[in-house]
Amino acid sequence: MQGAGNDYIYVDTQLYDIACPADLARKWSDRHTGIGADGLVLIGRSAVPEADFTMRIFNADGSEARMCGNASRCIGKYVYDKGLTDKASVRLLTLAGVKTLELHTNKDNRVESVTVDMQEPCLADKDLMATAEGSMLEGSLTVWGQTLRGTFVSMGNPHFVIFTDDAEAADVARLGSALESHPLFPERCNIEFASLAAPGRIRTRVWERGSGITMACGTGACATAVAAAITGRSGRRSSIVMDGGVLDIEWREANNHVYMTGPAEFAFEGEIET
Repeated sequence: MQGAGNDYIYVDTQLYDIACPADLARKWSDRHTGIGADGLVLIGRSAVPEADFTMRIFNADGSEARMCGNASRCIGKYVYDKGLTDKASVRLLTLAGVKTLELHTNKDNRVESVTVDMQEPCLADKDLMATAEGSMLEGSLTVWGQTLRGTFVSMGNPHFVIFTDDAEAADVARLGSALESHPLFPERCNIEFASLAAPGRIRTRVWERGSGITMACGTGACATAVAAAITGRSGRRSSIVMDGGVLDIEWREANNHVYMTGPAEFAFEGEIET
């Protein structure tokens, strides 16, 4: 399945037992010798009443992530279109807490887009940002002899958002890989390169920790929108234009929650031996 081009392999663990997901994520995600994906996502039925389903996500390098916005939307489509639920509002348990998914269906009663309550952004976390305050607002980092200014935002996983004059010209592979493992990020970091395309419309390219360049990143889109708002570059509503499509983000003042709306699609289904 894919959401705005961010593609993962999804396994329903109610049907198949996955004993070594980290190993399989590395093996299956290889685009030359495996299936090819940004990682592996496991879908499960929740054992706690606060949630309906569970999500575990493993990056292409086998590391486990706390949250993925695009994957959560795809799970919403999977459980509804496969008849595992008839609810238009689904609660998903992740390592970053319970996320509420609002499913939007088409005339054929198939999910075509999902709005995810990504909850409150975190602007200071000493476990994720190794500064005295655990935060950084348009602070400077230097890699490969180049000084970059960025803002730290955690949406359940850490992001460093860098605004440039032209995101298209950014050397995402070289700079992103260096910044991911910068000493200021104890658990590594996702890196966004963003530029204003028009009022309320932000072009963004992503380097995801553990996966490299991806077509889109849901939590990264949210982090970019929050960073744009707190630095005065945009209001509380932004359309984030990524390589694989557009995600609409709203940071509501009423409850401080960030809401992400975007597509979710099946690419194909098949079988593979473990």
